[in-house]
Amino acid sequence: MKLLSFIFSFSICFSFYNAQTVDSSKILSEVTIIGYKTMNGIGRMKDHDGQIIYAGKKNEILLIDSLDANKAINNTRQIIGRIPGLNIIESESGGFTANGIGFRGLNPYQSIESNTRQNGYNISADIFGYNESYYLPPMEAVKSISFVRGSGALAFGPQIGGMINYELKDGASKPIEVTASQTMGSYNMFNSFTSIGGTYKKIKYYSFFQYRYFDGWRKNSQQHQMSGFASIKYTPNEKFQIGVEYSALRNTIRMPGGLTDSLFNVDAKQSLRSRNWLQSPWNILAANMKYKLNDNASVSLKSSFLYSQRDLVWRNEDGGPGALDTITAYLEYVPREVESERFRSITNELRFLTNYYVGKQKQTFSIGARYAYAFKKNQHGAEGTTGVDLDLTTTSPWGGNMNFYTTNMAVFAENTFRIGSRFSITPGLRQEYLSTIADGYDENEEGDSDDAYVYSKMKKKSRTFLVGGVGLQFRTSETTNIYANYSQSYRPISYSDLTPFGTIAQIDPKLKDASADNVDIGFRGHVKNILNFDCSVFYINYKNRIGTIYRTDTVTYAFRTNTGNSEHKGVEAYIELNILDGLIQTSRFGRLSIYNSYAYINARYVKGDYVGKFVEYAPQNIERVGLNYKKRNFSVNIQYSYTSAAFGDADNTKFSADALSGIIPSYNLIDVSSSYKIKQKYQIKMGVNNLANAKYFTLRTAEYPGPGIIPSIGRMIYVGISATF
Repeated sequence: MKLLSFIFSFSICFSFYNAQTVDSSKILSEVTIIGYKTMNGIGRMKDHDGQIIYAGKKNEILLIDSLDANKAINNTRQIIGRIPGLNIIESESGGFTANGIGFRGLNPYQSIESNTRQNGYNISADIFGYNESYYLPPMEAVKSISFVRGSGALAFGPQIGGMINYELKDGASKPIEVTASQTMGSYNMFNSFTSIGGTYKKIKYYSFFQYRYFDGWRKNSQQHQMSGFASIKYTPNEKFQIGVEYSALRNTIRMPGGLTDSLFNVDAKQSLRSRNWLQSPWNILAANMKYKLNDNASVSLKSSFLYSQRDLVWRNEDGGPGALDTITAYLEYVPREVESERFRSITNELRFLTNYYVGKQKQTFSIGARYAYAFKKNQHGAEGTTGVDLDLTTTSPWGGNMNFYTTNMAVFAENTFRIGSRFSITPGLRQEYLSTIADGYDENEEGDSDDAYVYSKMKKKSRTFLVGGVGLQFRTSETTNIYANYSQSYRPISYSDLTPFGTIAQIDPKLKDASADNVDIGFRGHVKNILNFDCSVFYINYKNRIGTIYRTDTVTYAFRTNTGNSEHKGVEAYIELNILDGLIQTSRFGRLSIYNSYAYINARYVKGDYVGKFVEYAPQNIERVGLNYKKRNFSVNIQYSYTSAAFGDADNTKFSADALSGIIPSYNLIDVSSSYKIKQKYQIKMGVNNLANAKYFTLRTAEYPGPGIIPSIGRMIYVGISATF
């Protein structure tokens, strides 16, 4: 039964493909694709776009405006849940600014195994030193989201989980266009979004401002958020374009803390923490340049500067999730702990692509270089105030005060060799240089009063590594192809891996860098306006994976170490069928389509202390089935989501009294979203997330934002109105 959905989807794909082959066998003329290959908002990238080659790589693209979803709170499973195998850590309501995602049994915590980008540049603090995602653009401002799985390591950097890019809107073709949207929802949620953009002569501009307030589904989980963006592009002629843009985020988040299993079962909305706060102001300034040398060659340069921080004041994890916030004999709370991190980074990426001919056959060559420098200051363990509000005042020295420096340089090259009109092979190489430096002091958990700190005086580690890959693509018809890809990837030890977050977590001093081999084989495409599909199998050989286990001495504590080697094998299938105005050639009753996004993932340890155990946070089955209906100005989407159970640690603990480890149970969710347009200028949006009010969670943690279980949001109703002028 595990493979039933995949087999059903695959059989339908090949059935329609066979029909298409018969119908199109006499079509010999070449078709030039000038846009993305999409149907109902989801499809594949072109063989190359800009200066990047996508031929033979597992990739998807989502056009956001075509989706009915709750964009006011960035509902991840509705917006990008159609991508097969997407595992979501729904921690946004528990103390993070964005939900984390992972594919194929890889770690979804804060998307740390993915390369997260906006408009083609990185938006995490440091992809090698601190790759956690604290800023994501509001979905109302996003034009499209593109995904490249493990094969993205060559063009974008060697993250094992691949690349995700949020492409923002860039302004209308008329001189000015204004969009305003107001959304209200359960738990006193209010979201306001306003954008302005347009084109005047050779200048194109776009900007937005978003404000969101949310009381939260749980007690003590209020959120304030403001985000903004501004861009301007100047195109003096058809060959040259230059632009600059700025992104900003300001927020305050109250963190309700974690729960034990028994507390969660009694009342998942309760909170034992009222004094935990986070703020993560984010600033990104970026400049870009594109130049078309001729009809076959172009070059681009993207430069970005990130100036951000992350501040936390909390009653830490000591005592576990059931520990009450202590009041002293002086009738005041005990002092909280203060953490502070500062990020400064600059990144430059230069890319060149050219088409050239061998005989009459066109070939494509891409080459690029990257230079990045990042600085992180990590200060933690200071005693804070006894208050309740967000107050970062410290009343003691820092327990740890570390400076981290990262220098990264890389060059890569790929070439698409086309053999005949149907087959292509794309080999590539990427050479990386990475240098990390640590300077400062940190608390010594195993020391005594005479040896309370560990000092690191400009401790430096440098390494170079070469990753390679090759992609194959065979065009079976004008709109379908078979693809296969092998690529190597790499994940060095990050600063977050080396820094215990809290007072009792510990780090293995022998921690090693991780690496992986990725393989994809699949069949994808679309048949007329009837069928859209991508069915594939994958394999990952993950070496020296970094994870967290739990040890017990006088207390239970988290221990971060290399948990061993793992193998991830499975299938991914997306199939969408247009029934009305597709299979049935009539639009009289509107347009009706159904889709099934399914993944089977078998991720187990094959080397180390946990051989045969399941990889943590790797559910075996993830399925989302949806229905889209549209008639004239009305549209609705109904989506059912199922995620099977997973383990929270490498030892596959089924239950622990402190809830730090244990099973993450399976869950089923239903989301409904609809919209109605009035005169193409106005739009009314409404919907319900978690219609059946399922009680579930996706995260157990020994540290921030817990400790313990972090419950996910129950039923939420929203309604909004937008206008465009």
